[in-house]
Amino acid sequence: MKKNIAIIMGGYSSEYKISLKSGNVVFNTLNKDTYNVYCIYVFKNKWVYVDAVDTEFPIDKKDFSVIVNEAKITFDCVFNAIHGSPGEDGFMQSYFELIGIPQTSCNAYQAALTFNKRDCLSVLKPYGILTAESYYLNLGDTVIEDEIITKVGLPCFVKANKAGSSFGISKVYKKEELQAAIDNAFKEDDEIIIESFLDGIEVSVGVITYKGKTKVLPITEIVSENDFFDYEAKYLGKSQEITPARLSKTQEEKVITLAKKVYEILKMKGFTRSEFIFKNGEPHLLEINTVPGLTNESILPQQAAEAGITMAELFESAIEEALK
Repeated sequence: MKKNIAIIMGGYSSEYKISLKSGNVVFNTLNKDTYNVYCIYVFKNKWVYVDAVDTEFPIDKKDFSVIVNEAKITFDCVFNAIHGSPGEDGFMQSYFELIGIPQTSCNAYQAALTFNKRDCLSVLKPYGILTAESYYLNLGDTVIEDEIITKVGLPCFVKANKAGSSFGISKVYKKEELQAAIDNAFKEDDEIIIESFLDGIEVSVGVITYKGKTKVLPITEIVSENDFFDYEAKYLGKSQEITPARLSKTQEEKVITLAKKVYEILKMKGFTRSEFIFKNGEPHLLEINTVPGLTNESILPQQAAEAGITMAELFESAIEEALK
């Protein structure tokens, strides 16, 4: 008997449009002879199943079921394609754990931890994971610009702490630009992280659980046409994404070992994409994404293709791992 698979997409963050694209790629890729597949849109004002002609059917949040033509549909597994909150910060993971439905991304604690850049880096530092110098601010804190610059230097990056990697981020070259960058980051979150600029090769490393084993995918080198790997570079074609990355054998071995170590230290599962920059020959961790983009242009599917894994194999493996 075919399993009912719900693909959740949308979400509450600025990345909801990318999530809708990711979710629809998953829907169009999964074999309908193997699974009954349903697109579920999750927004603040509604959770709905959307059928082939865009008719909406409300989801019953008590058990994540839906009534269609007087028949109740329940789900065997949820494929999580929500970037940002509530799909990447632990909320949906907690909900599905409470009602007993398996889902494809990491567990709730891991999602919450990795979504909080400050907390995640703090947990990993005792394991010898190298990171940029950082300075933390909460909304309402006094901004002492000279203190920030003394700690992280210029140029520096100002980022929202709990948000996707594409919004609320600015590269600051001068002291005079710092306050505007801080204000911009606070539009996305009430906590921010200010980090030193690491000048080196930037790479993205996909680590997944595939057919029961931790697998590091071929590495992607990021060469942005913009000043850094921002929204335009990531989603509007303003970057070169070179897979496999142009690394020396030593660099490649170092970052593969480190990415796998981070995945296993944090007891991750499902898909992850970690970003690193090489400084003085050593990879420094920037962040970890636990619901990476799954569009045709996204990095993780590019890496899987380089590894000889089709999109269908990638997505079906995630479902089968969750169903275990």
